[in-house]
Amino acid sequence: MYHRIGANYDATRRADPYIVQQITRHLSVEPGGRYLDVACGTGNYSGALAGQGGVWVGMDVTPSMIGRAREKTLAVHWSLARAENLPFVGRAFSGALCVLALHHFAELGPIFRDIHRVLDRGKLVIFTSDPGQMRDYWLNEYFPEAMRKSIEQMPTLARVSENLSRAGFADIETATYEVRDDLGDMFLYSGKHRPQLYLDEGFRAGISTFAGLASPEEVREGCARLALDVESGRISEVVDRYRSRSGDYMFIIGLKND
Repeated sequence: MYHRIGANYDATRRADPYIVQQITRHLSVEPGGRYLDVACGTGNYSGALAGQGGVWVGMDVTPSMIGRAREKTLAVHWSLARAENLPFVGRAFSGALCVLALHHFAELGPIFRDIHRVLDRGKLVIFTSDPGQMRDYWLNEYFPEAMRKSIEQMPTLARVSENLSRAGFADIETATYEVRDDLGDMFLYSGKHRPQLYLDEGFRAGISTFAGLASPEEVREGCARLALDVESGRISEVVDRYRSRSGDYMFIIGLKND
């Protein structure tokens, strides 16, 4: 799927400055450090974080994504590889990052173990969403089947934490994130406060739930109902009914301290 959407991915996807700031803080980025972005896609966050300091390596399994990343910047070293078989020696990195990619991994254990292997002492910072958070997205009102599939493939916080612990990570912490009005990266729930965005085919094309899980019929019917609700103002009632109880996304941070 990402090979198919890679060419136009950056039309709507870019590193959000606030999320970059939070990653920098959670990862404790230092000028002399060496950092790995696992499943980096077209390298939006790798490139932005390289400007915060340290030496950055971005890896992804999709050739079109890595190809696009190489075209964008030479400030990051790019690698075409699988996350469970990283082509790096042990203790090569000061920290690692994984942004909105856990739901694409069939198994978390082998990936977390190999990330642990290539880390010296440092943190793995994951930006993701939990199924419980996703059930509070008002998108469920208009695209229930696509959201059901998306929620089913998203690993729970408990599963992520268990696999991090088994891989050797300690002091696992979480920090919630709520979608901001000025969010610049157009991922799944980025239109939380801007419902009209989902009526744009180009916007939906950069989101894996719509590009890979939603049927054309459901998208057509859901967008028709959404358009009517936006026009009538009923969308405000729907948004209020799905008000988040636990944030929209979260950072999960694990430490390798041995």
